[in-house]
Amino acid sequence: MTIAEIKKNLDAKMDQSIAALKNNLSKVRTGRANPALLDSIHVEYYGSMVPLSQVANVSLLDARTISVQPWEKNMGAKVEKAIRESDLGLNPASMGDLIRVPMPPMSEERRKEMTKLARNEGENAKVAVRNLRRDANEAVKKLVKEKLASEDEQKRAEADIQKTTDKHIAEIDALVAAKEQDILAI
Repeated sequence: MTIAEIKKNLDAKMDQSIAALKNNLSKVRTGRANPALLDSIHVEYYGSMVPLSQVANVSLLDARTISVQPWEKNMGAKVEKAIRESDLGLNPASMGDLIRVPMPPMSEERRKEMTKLARNEGENAKVAVRNLRRDANEAVKKLVKEKLASEDEQKRAEADIQKTTDKHIAEIDALVAAKEQDILAI
């Protein structure tokens, strides 16, 4: 493996860490409704547990209400039960074959909890990025040890790796700060 391949790999893996953070942050509740909030819910469907999105259409009715429309009539009660029993603290209401999931307003205490959760997700992403930096630096040192790269190349590569790391950590900070603003906005 060459230094260029190590850097390319590092960038791709760090981008994946950022994508994972975005996905995790989308699940952190703000005061507004978001269909991604229900992605983690699984429903029993003919004996097996499947994601809610595979048995129902999930969309927004308005800023504070998610609508869930099961594709089969007999799934309504199971979907409603799964949403109610999830750890999201939601209370769905059935209206014929449409299930409305209103978002309860968040208390100040709950908002603070959610910002802590967002910061924690950001910290986990930073740890992942730093671990990738360490692995890349070790791979470069291994190349120097095997005499496949010079020490000057090692210094340049480590500087580039640090720049890439700094760029991704700044992006993580920006994502977490934006999420905190979103959570604290009333």
